[in-house]
Amino acid sequence: MILTVCPSPCIDVNIEVESLSVGKSNKIIGKRTFYTGKALNVAIGLARLNAEVFATGFMYEENGSRFEHELHREGVPYKFIWNKGSVRENYKFIDRKSMLTEVDDVSREVSAEKQEELINLVSRISEKSEAIVIAGGLAKGMTPDFYGKVLRAVPPSVIKIADTEGERLTEALKCGVKLVKPNLEELERTLKIRITDKGDMIKACRVIIGAGAEYVLLSLGKKGAVITDGAKYFHCKSVNVAMNSTVGAGDGMVAAAANALIHGGSMQDILRCGVAGGTAAVTFPDSISFTKDKYEEILSSLTVEQIF
Repeated sequence: MILTVCPSPCIDVNIEVESLSVGKSNKIIGKRTFYTGKALNVAIGLARLNAEVFATGFMYEENGSRFEHELHREGVPYKFIWNKGSVRENYKFIDRKSMLTEVDDVSREVSAEKQEELINLVSRISEKSEAIVIAGGLAKGMTPDFYGKVLRAVPPSVIKIADTEGERLTEALKCGVKLVKPNLEELERTLKIRITDKGDMIKACRVIIGAGAEYVLLSLGKKGAVITDGAKYFHCKSVNVAMNSTVGAGDGMVAAAANALIHGGSMQDILRCGVAGGTAAVTFPDSISFTKDKYEEILSSLTVEQIF
């Protein structure tokens, strides 16, 4: 079983407009609402790959039932630590020129007592788990070392996977993680550097590995992804697909990569599966994940090359 931990769920409201004019009235062309959170998206992706998965994290009383409905529909078992208030809402405005404007809400506060409850819950559930995935931001009142507290609560035999950036990633690395999945911008922000060529990328990945990761799965967006253990570097180019939504693309990559990892896949296998999951996720406008059929179709067309 793979345990996924979501410290900060959110509701993503995607709004399409002809053109976004600040200070003026704007007419909505289309609107889609997603009940999301990186680790919850990962859990749904794993379930669609027929993996055994269990979701946990923080949830909020006023509108958390919508998340329960989504997980029930996907067949994902879960147990949340409940808090007062409502889940934060993020608004993404997309105009006809494909310009994206984001307005992100601030998460509700989580007390120290609730944080301890979640750590204890993770400790109990992880005793029956092969792997744990912790992903995303943190709720108000939490500090980056929460990532470390969660990962130290699991048995040493459990595979640790983290998808985050900055100090949260730094804290996770201190615990020793099997796999991390930053994108280029997250890697730059974490290390406070600029990556301008392959040499910079190689050096940056080696820093992350030196800090405690076994594998770095580096997302390159439309260009696919790179995976490395610090000695060998492999690249998998994505295939051209109709991009209908970017919601959950990175989480689809993590889900498919995690599934390959627990089944003993090689670096090349993990990379191909990850790229297939991320690519398949962007083809569906009304979903935060992919279908198994689309994933397998894309996977069959991907090839991996060693670049260093």
